[in-house]
Amino acid sequence: MADGKQALAELDALERRDPQQREEQLMQRLPQLLARAQAAPGWARILHGIDAQAVRSRAGLAQLPVTRKSDLKELQTREAPFGGLNSTPVRQLRRLFVSPGPIYDPEGHCADWWRFASPMKALGLAAGHIVQNCFAYHFTPAAFMVEGAAAKLGCAVIPAGIGQTELQVNAMAALKPDAYVGTPSFLKIIIEKAREMNADIGSVQRALVSAEALPPSLRNWFHEHGVPHVLQLYASADIGNIAYETMSEGAVNPGMVLDEELILEVVRPGTGDPVAEGEVGEIVVTSFNPDYPLLRFGTGDLSAVIAGASPCGRTNMRIKGWMGRADQTTKVRGMFVHPSQVADVLRRHGDVIKARLVVSGEMANDIMTLHCEVGDPQDPAIDAAAVAGSLRELTKLRGEVMFVAPGSLPNDGKVIEDARKYE
Repeated sequence: MADGKQALAELDALERRDPQQREEQLMQRLPQLLARAQAAPGWARILHGIDAQAVRSRAGLAQLPVTRKSDLKELQTREAPFGGLNSTPVRQLRRLFVSPGPIYDPEGHCADWWRFASPMKALGLAAGHIVQNCFAYHFTPAAFMVEGAAAKLGCAVIPAGIGQTELQVNAMAALKPDAYVGTPSFLKIIIEKAREMNADIGSVQRALVSAEALPPSLRNWFHEHGVPHVLQLYASADIGNIAYETMSEGAVNPGMVLDEELILEVVRPGTGDPVAEGEVGEIVVTSFNPDYPLLRFGTGDLSAVIAGASPCGRTNMRIKGWMGRADQTTKVRGMFVHPSQVADVLRRHGDVIKARLVVSGEMANDIMTLHCEVGDPQDPAIDAAAVAGSLRELTKLRGEVMFVAPGSLPNDGKVIEDARKYE
């Protein structure tokens, strides 16, 4: 019990640090992180020629290459099982996981390796609580993320896993867990089954959900069906907890608070270029994990930073949550067009602030138009023909160019919009 209270106190101190202090401490740790990563053969190749001691700021970090989740399968094929990205030898790890792909993920020995204690704490869980863990225990790491955090906080766990809905209901009715952890869709199925069975599962007043979207309508449905406190978190099998929702006086606060052991950047899809605060882009994470360091790891997910601190008192950066996928590669007239090619057009033409490639028309009659935000769309000095020429050279496809005023393009992270009609 004392250990659980100490864990809560330690987390609380980290989560409420002065933001400038947090930033300075993270930047001070960067050179050591890079040096440890470069000792692993996979990172040694990716970070070849980079002076670890010189990377001490976000600007320095932004010069490093982005390694995307979509690269992992190829890296792991080249060097099994973890692409040479693990800094702890394989046979010294605690667990080896197999995620869909297949992608292989490690787990080390330190307590709460996946850093799930913070989101569970945000839900109000502490020593003496019982958690029904309905993430899968088979091959994938999600259930073990919960297990590690529960052990740190002093919570008992019902290792329920997935499926067997009637047994899930019976376990809840008999063992009286305080919280459910798992996907939101499975919680809905359990509640509906409990109503069908006329079983009392009213002890479950809290739920921490992930791996699926939680629309407001479903959150309201949970409230109406006896689960008043529902928070979601954003995590991945490679990183563990990335960001999580919090509450103040029972109400969910805007956005998701970033985990304390990560540096998060939001970059323009297809590039490693950070976007302005509030602009939607791809989430890129640097993780200080001692066994599996990740440097500028592109998740492939879209989000945006929310300015200011959370009303709950946690001071770390907040993001809006999951807003879609960053990989917008689109086939046009039999050729693939990539977001990185649109970014290359921007690099050639400094007058273009932002661009969005819209593919319209009907199948077999594609129309490609590059919408470009420029300072003055009527300025004759800005050469649309030159931009169109760059677009053709880089994509091998003809396209039109349209200049628009700053702020005209949607802030949704899309670099390529497929607006074709398929009827």
